Amino acid sequence: MARDYTLHSPPAAASQIDYKAELNEQQYAAVTAPPGQTLVIAGAGSGKTRTLTYRVAWLLDNGILPEQILLLTFTNKAAREMLERVNHLVQIETQRLWGGTFHSIGNKLLRWNSERLGYRKGFSILDREDQKDLMETVVTASGIDTAGFRFPKAEVLGDIYSMADNTCTPLEEVIATRYPYFEKIADHILRIRQLYQDKKVETNCMDFDDLLTQSVRLLKENEDLRERYQRQFEFVLVDEYQDTNSLQCQFVEMMTGRDGNLMVVGDDAQSIYSWRGADVGNILNFTDHWPRARSHKIEVNYRSVPEVLALANASIANNRQQIKKNLQPARPEKGQLPALIPLDSGSAQANFIAQRILELIDEGISFSDIAIIYRAHFHSMEIQMELTSRGIPFQITSGLRFFEQAHVKDVAAFMKFALNRRDEVSFMRMVKLIPGIGGASATKVWSAWMKTDAAQAEVMTGKFSDLLIPMTVPKKSRETWDQLAYTLDELIVDGVPQPPPAMIRSIYDGVYEEYMQAKFKNAEQRQQDLEQLSNYSVRFTDPLEFLSQLSLLSGVDTDNKPDQQAQDRDSVTLTTAHQAKGLEWHTVFAVWLADGMFPHARAVEESDAGLEEERRLFYVTVTRAKDELYLTYPLINHQARDGDILMRPSRFITELPEQLMEKWNIRGGW
Repeated sequence: MARDYTLHSPPAAASQIDYKAELNEQQYAAVTAPPGQTLVIAGAGSGKTRTLTYRVAWLLDNGILPEQILLLTFTNKAAREMLERVNHLVQIETQRLWGGTFHSIGNKLLRWNSERLGYRKGFSILDREDQKDLMETVVTASGIDTAGFRFPKAEVLGDIYSMADNTCTPLEEVIATRYPYFEKIADHILRIRQLYQDKKVETNCMDFDDLLTQSVRLLKENEDLRERYQRQFEFVLVDEYQDTNSLQCQFVEMMTGRDGNLMVVGDDAQSIYSWRGADVGNILNFTDHWPRARSHKIEVNYRSVPEVLALANASIANNRQQIKKNLQPARPEKGQLPALIPLDSGSAQANFIAQRILELIDEGISFSDIAIIYRAHFHSMEIQMELTSRGIPFQITSGLRFFEQAHVKDVAAFMKFALNRRDEVSFMRMVKLIPGIGGASATKVWSAWMKTDAAQAEVMTGKFSDLLIPMTVPKKSRETWDQLAYTLDELIVDGVPQPPPAMIRSIYDGVYEEYMQAKFKNAEQRQQDLEQLSNYSVRFTDPLEFLSQLSLLSGVDTDNKPDQQAQDRDSVTLTTAHQAKGLEWHTVFAVWLADGMFPHARAVEESDAGLEEERRLFYVTVTRAKDELYLTYPLINHQARDGDILMRPSRFITELPEQLMEKWNIRGGW
C-alpha cells in the first residue's frame, strides 16, 4: 500500500502583491485559475508575459516550491526576463525554478540520463557548423556519388531531417511534400540519415534537435523517469503554445501526465510558423485533447489605438479555424484611421514611404519608432534604394541588404566575368559553385583560361565552351562545367552582351536554379529575390551600368551589418512580418499588399489552411502599430518576363469594411 504525501514551502513572508489591483479582470481569472489543465488565449498586446509572470508568483505565494514549477518558453531571453520579473515580485531564488526553452530543459534531462540511450556521460552538443562538418564527413564516407546529381548540401540535409523529427513525419513524406526535386535520391537521403545518427552515437555527440527527440525517447522508454519528473513538476506552464510542433507537444505531455497541472498560453491568431513545423491545431484542439481543460481569454489590448484594433478584429474574423476573440482597446483616445494607399508602381510606393517618413520626423516621431513590414525580403529592395538615396537611416532585421546577399552576388559574378574576362575574383566565385571544384582546382582552371587567346582579346568572338582545356576540370565536375560554359555562351552573342534581364534568366535557368535547391534551405525565397533583381534590371540596357549600380548600392554603409547594429541606433526598421512578431512601433507601413504578394501566391494555391495562416500573418502585421498604420500596394508590377502586370489589392484589404480605412489619393511626382 502507498500513501501520497505533499511537501509545502516553509513559512515565508507573503509577497504583498495585490493581484486584483495589479491585473485586469481577465488576467486575474487566468492567474488565479485552479489546478488542472488551463488554456489561456492572450490576444495581441494584452499582457501575455505579465499574465504568465504573475501566475508563477501566485503559485509561489500559495505554497508551491520553485523546483515544482516548469516554465517552457521558445527563447532563453523570454525565460530569463520572466524569471527576473518573478524575482522582483516574489523574493525567491529563481535558479531553483526550472525555466527555459524546450531544448535547454531537454539538455538537463539528458545530462543525467544519456547512458540509458546508448550515449556516454559528457556528450558534446553540435552547433550548426559542427553539424555541417560531421554531416559532410558522413556523406564523403558513404560512397554515394554526389557529383552526377547535385546532392543536397549538409545544411539542406539537416533541414530535411529536422522537419521530419519535429513534425513526427516519415522522412519519405517530408521529401515528397516539401522537397520533391530530391525524390529521385530519397533512398540516399534516408541512408545518410541513418549513418549520421550512428556517427553521432559513435562520437558521443548530439545535435540541437536531438536535445528534444532524445528527451522524448528517454521519457517514452523509461517509465520510472517519466513518473519521477511528473511527480516533481507539480505545475507546467508553456508560453507561445500556438508555435509548438508535434514533438514539443509530446514532450509537454510526457512531463505533465494526463492528470497533471498544465497551463498553456498563446494566441491562435498569431500562429504563423507552419513552414518550420508549428501546428496551429495544437492550440485550436487543446480542449479536445485535454477534455477537462478550462479556457480563459485575455482581450484587452494595451498597445494600439481603437482604429487599428477595429481593423485587426475585422480581418481575423474572416478565418473559419480560430478561437473567437475580440480585442478591446485600453487606450481611450481617438486615433486616426488606418490609411489605404494605392500607388502607381513599386518605385512610387518607395517614394511615398520615404517622403512620409521624413514628414513624421518633422512631426517629432523618431526613426526608431517607425517600421516597414513586408511579406518577403525581396519586397524591400526598392524601398532600401529609396531610403539610401534620401539619407534615411535604416536597419534590416530580415537579412542582409538586398545586394549583399550571396545569391545576388553569385549571379553578378557570372555577368561580371562575361564582361571582364580578366576578373579573377568573379571567375573564382563562379567556378566554385561547381561540385568537386575547390580553391586549388579553381586556380588551375583559371590558369588554363588565362593562356587562351580569348582571355586576352578585347571582344569575345568565339564560344566559351570551345576554349577551355577540359583536362583542367576535375573529371567528376565536367558535366556541370559544360552547363556553366554553355550558360556563359548565352551571355555574349557574337561579341555583343545581352541585356541584363536576359543574362539573369540564362544564368538562373542554365545553372543556378539547381545549385540553389541543393545549397540553400530557403531556395524559394532566394528565387523570388532573383526575380525581383531581374525586374529591377529592366531599367538598364547596358549590363555594365547595371553592375555598377549594384556595386554602389551594396557598398553603402557596408559596416552596418545586422549583427553589428546597436539596438538603440535611431533608424527605421525594415522587417518581414514573421520577424516583427512580438515587437511594436508608433508607425507601421505594411507594404506590397497585393494578391500574390501578401497573401503569398503559393499559400493561396495550396489550401484554405495556407490562406488562413497568411491572414494571421496580416493580423500580426497590423497589430504591431500603436498609433499610425499605412497600408500600401502598387497598381502596376513591372516584370522582366511578362511586362507590366495589373495588381489587385490584397484580399485582406478588399474583405474589410471600407469605413475602417481612409483612402489616400496620391498625385504628382511619379
